Parts: sequence; structure tokens; C-alpha cells
Amino acid sequence: MGGLAVLAKEAGHTVTGCDANVYPPMSTQLESQGISLTPGYGAEQIALEPDLYVIGNVVTRGNPLMEEILNRGLPYVSGPQWMGEHILRDKWVLAVAGTHGKTTTSAMLAWILEYAGYAPGFLIGGVPLNFGISARLWGSHSSDFFVIEADEYDTAFFDKRSKFLHYHAKTAVLNNLEYDHADIFPDVAAIETQFHHLVRTVPGVGRLIVNGNNASLERVLKRGCWSEKEFFGNDQAWRLVMQDGEDFDVYFNDQLQGKVQWNLNGEHNRQNALAAIAAARHVGVTPEIAIEALAQFVSVKRRMEVRGVTGGVTVIDDFAHHPTAVATTVAGLRRKVGDARILAVLEPRSNTMKLGTMKQALPGSLEHADLVFAFGETEGKSALGWDLAEALAPLGDKVVCHHKIDELVQDIVSKARAGDHVLIMSNGGFGGVHQKLLDALQGRAPQTDKQAIAA
Repeated sequence: MGGLAVLAKEAGHTVTGCDANVYPPMSTQLESQGISLTPGYGAEQIALEPDLYVIGNVVTRGNPLMEEILNRGLPYVSGPQWMGEHILRDKWVLAVAGTHGKTTTSAMLAWILEYAGYAPGFLIGGVPLNFGISARLWGSHSSDFFVIEADEYDTAFFDKRSKFLHYHAKTAVLNNLEYDHADIFPDVAAIETQFHHLVRTVPGVGRLIVNGNNASLERVLKRGCWSEKEFFGNDQAWRLVMQDGEDFDVYFNDQLQGKVQWNLNGEHNRQNALAAIAAARHVGVTPEIAIEALAQFVSVKRRMEVRGVTGGVTVIDDFAHHPTAVATTVAGLRRKVGDARILAVLEPRSNTMKLGTMKQALPGSLEHADLVFAFGETEGKSALGWDLAEALAPLGDKVVCHHKIDELVQDIVSKARAGDHVLIMSNGGFGGVHQKLLDALQGRAPQTDKQAIAA
């Protein structure tokens, strides 16, 4: 919704917004764009008298401002519908869908098109560091191309279709599909149905870029497909062969396209890159140019973002919250740092995690971490409907659970030593724990291995 506000302002509208618990990078982005934000959802905001209320899916019945809008019969629309009707209608839309990797793949794709001179517009659920902003109408000149992160979550309380059905994609990336969003989907079959609705909206001249190693996506396509298809993954038309470090060769139909040389790590990012290269080719960007662009790709804020190094301890921020994303993030860091210690700090705060649907998968997702610090509190009370310590018990004595931020920080500081990597994973602000940890580490002398063992 913050990115949508930026687009609306660029389109010439006066934009204000309201929300609760807004945190960086979105809060700082809105401020830098001159978009005023009113805390909370007080009914008195009706006095602003806007021409239209654009409603995000966090808003529910009972929300004071929404109730006032309904009572007065004022005009409102969902964010995705507004996007589809006012921004995307005349664009070649490249939509990136999937349980994991949407933000990073969208950012890669937007950067490839930018590098190739297409000056695309984009709306991404994070801040790509190559651009420094999560949304824009276009770049240096007017563009017919628009890259959008296409979420399967429902549109609004009054529209239970997935958001991506409003976007009219001509190029659609189906990155992966597994069970998530337990608060709105009863099972993975329900999500597959929504993905097939997306497939139904792609025109015959459009193209699907599909993870060919995903069973759910295979079932989706078996329901019917009316567009061109290209597959990426192991033993697929688009595939990769690892080289030194994190570099890899890209093949299409067994023909070498070039070598990606970059600083990102992890198998998930390599697959994201394959999907972005394939999608860019649909609009005319050669794989060679796309590969050149990826050498200059700088990822997205809160995706393995190093927040600071203090006393020899590296503090990393990542958006991972689903067990699969946690596992791939930890594994990617392990490959990068080798035998160095990883201190994983996890806040399971997504709606799916709060319901406990995937709690059994958490211990396995953290197995490559040396120490695990888990946090389960919000606004002074338990944020979970299940026992965090019990769920993580299979990890044994390498895990500790906390319910107060300050105690969490002090525990990490007491155990961290020079050379460690503290990997903080949450899809929220996490109480500003990143800076609190850096400040606390700054105030102590670096620990040696012997000091840490003695402690």
C-alpha cells in the first residue's frame, strides 16, 4: 500500500494515508516522498474528504474509519483493483507470483529491464537497493512495461480473490507454490485454485515462466493453460551449472547463455535469477544483457541485508518467516560463511506462524544455525497461540526463547563473539532489535572463543 501511494502521487493525485505500526523502510520512503501518514484508523479522518478511499487488506469490518466510510456511503476500492484500473490497464505487465522469492525476483527483473534501457515502472514489496524506492510509474522516460510483485493473498475484506487477479499479466512468473497463509487458505489445493485463476487471465500471446520442479505448479498447469510456457529449474529448459563461489552458467535449451558473476548467495537466489532472465527475454532483453545486469544487482532491503558489524559481529536482517524461507536463508548464509558461527534470531509473527500451522517445520529449518534465539511477544503479551519453546525443543540446548526484547538482546550479546554472524529473521519491525543489538555490541569489548566458553 505504501508503494501504491507513491504511484498515485506520481500519477498526479494528492495522497494521504493511515496505518498502524509503520516501520522502515516503508515509513521513511513515505516521508521522503512527502506523503503524510496519520497513525491509527480514527473515524475523524473522514474530515479529510478525499475523492476516493483505497483500502488495503489489513482493514477489516469493525475498523472505525471503514465503518464510517460504509455508514456514509463514501466511495472506496481495493488497492489491487485501483492498480489494475488506473496504472496497469495499458501496460505490458510482468507479474511475479510464488510463495517465496517474489520480492527479490521482481527486483531482479525490474533492474534487468532498467539496465536494458526499458525504464520500467514497478511495484515491489520491498525496497530494491538498485533503485532506492519500492515503486515508480516509469524511469527516465515513459515506458510501456511494468513489473509487479503478484501476491496470492486475498484482495480486501470485500473481495476474497487473490490480489494478482487484478493485474492483467502478459508475462507471469510462477516461482514456486507451497502451503502458506493458513489464516485464509484451508489447504494447498485452495492456493492452487487461485494460481489457476491467474493462469486463466494470461492471454494467448502471453508467456508463463514456471518452476518446473514444483509439484503444485505442475497440478495447476494440468487444469489448463492457454499461453506459451517456459520452465526453469533442474533439468528444465532454463537451468544453471555452478562455477566458483556463487557464480553460475546459464543454459537455455542446452545452449550456454553466459556466466552470472555476482555477490548474492543461495540456491533460491540462483533460481530467482533464472526466472528473471527468462521473463526479460519475453519482452526482448537477450540473456546476455540480463546476465550483465545481474552482475550489478544489489538485492533488496531486508533480504540478507548487513545492518552493521560491531566488535567483529556481523548483524544481518532478513524478511524470512515461512519455514522454507528460513531454511534456505540459513543454508545460503552457511554456504557463504563456512564454519563461522551463525546465531539465528527468529520472530514467527506471520498470520500462518501465529496459528501454529507450520510450527513442526521450524526446528528443521534452523538446523544449520549454531545458536537459535526465538521471540514470541507483541505489545506485552504472547503473540502465538502455541508454545514456542515446546515447538523448538528438538533443537536441544542450542535454542532459547524470549518474551522481552531487552532480555533477548542481552542474551545474544552475552553469547556472541568476534567472527559470528547474527541472522535476524522477521516479516515485521521486530521492536527495532537490529539497532538495539548493534548498540549493545558497541558497548562491550569483543569476546574471544575462550571468554565465550567461560561465560
